[in-house]
Amino acid sequence: MQITLKYFASIRETMGSSGQVLETQAQTLGQLRDELVQSGGLAAQALGRDRVLRMALNQTLCEEGAALTPGAEVAFFPPVTGG
Repeated sequence: MQITLKYFASIRETMGSSGQVLETQAQTLGQLRDELVQSGGLAAQALGRDRVLRMALNQTLCEEGAALTPGAEVAFFPPVTGG
């Protein structure tokens, strides 16, 4: 299925892009993250399991078990702190 990825803050800086359109076989956000990490390169660095990050599916914060649907928008961003 085809989905749209968006990257924010330090993840965008590491990826060198604000997003991309991707063809994936992943069924959940967690599977998508693993697929991207396994592709290596900048994605492995930005989205690796050693990094704390948040995910949104169609502009709603979600956990890794959230199901992907064709045409979904997935956003990755670091946790935000206030002060």
